[in-house]
Amino acid sequence: MERIGVVGLGTMGGAMAANLVRAGFPVTAWNRTGARATELDAPGVTVATSPAVLAAGVDVVLVCVSDTPDVEAVLFGTDGVASGAAPGTLVIDCSTIDPTASRGFAARLAAQGIGFVDAPVTGGSEGARNATLAILVGGEPAQVERARPVLAAIGRTITHFGPVGAGQAAKAVNQVILAGTYLGVAEGLVLALKAGLDPEQVVAALSTGAAQSWVLANRSGRMLANEYPLGFRVALHLKDLGIALSMARETGAALPVAALAAQLEAGLVAQGHADDDMSALARTIRLLSGLDG
Repeated sequence: MERIGVVGLGTMGGAMAANLVRAGFPVTAWNRTGARATELDAPGVTVATSPAVLAAGVDVVLVCVSDTPDVEAVLFGTDGVASGAAPGTLVIDCSTIDPTASRGFAARLAAQGIGFVDAPVTGGSEGARNATLAILVGGEPAQVERARPVLAAIGRTITHFGPVGAGQAAKAVNQVILAGTYLGVAEGLVLALKAGLDPEQVVAALSTGAAQSWVLANRSGRMLANEYPLGFRVALHLKDLGIALSMARETGAALPVAALAAQLEAGLVAQGHADDDMSALARTIRLLSGLDG
């Protein structure tokens, strides 16, 4: 069984590391904030002092950090993965970043004989905890096959879309669809409230029809309560929409709903709600509709 290093132990990465331990993999962990790494103190888990030290002692490095600059820093910065990994090491990047950046990182690592697979995930914090994530993969077929046992320990479905960067492109599509779904659920629930309907009855009824969705099932309660505990941060989804909108400009795709969602999320960030769950889009719709002062 290959030795796994996990770089980044946030909401998603920490849960992934725990599931890898449960699957029996020897795991080495590193996080920029050391306290998060010690939370995984358990038999079979080693806490590394840097990404380079981590990479030197494992066969596969799984990265799950917030943004493109963070991935570059942990891979190629001082004491980064690339300075410690031996030829033949495989890097699996589960972060959500720009596809062009993924291709560039893969080329830089390939020059050292290090493999690279981009494998962003979707399914929320619940999916990370329960190992039910959908994993969107780009990479060379042989590298993807090597990654599969690791990915199977953290997710339910693994889909290989093509070469490096293809997984990130598919994740951008996911984030665009989510933008519309969150906005649609928020607007529908606000309309139900303004019309004097019982919103919980509406959710129960519509959940059995064509309007059913993960967002309606899992985030409608937050929207109705106007409380948005962390699941997936507004600021991170806004970052992801920036990637999608950049891809749209490059490809000539029109994304009016995604553009609107990005504007609303930018407003939420400016108002201090960057760390709210992205269901906080409903906060703006409620306010514009006069439900909240």
